Amino acid sequence: MIEKRQIIPVWFFVGLLLQVYGVLILASGLAHWSHPPGGVELSNLHAPVWWGALLIVLGVIYCAKYYPRGET
Repeated sequence: MIEKRQIIPVWFFVGLLLQVYGVLILASGLAHWSHPPGGVELSNLHAPVWWGALLIVLGVIYCAKYYPRGET
């Protein structure tokens, strides 16, 4: 039998990177939640928390959509 190799889409790896960056940004945002940096305007909006969560959600969507599945 001839074995077929399956190509893993690059978008799957993009989704993994988005998740990793999202976790790192979310963690830094949560670390600064109780001690916001001084002199920063609108620090009460906690932008790193929102951006980290958004990157995680987008990463999950990309990984789910482009997950390499075997052909049946």
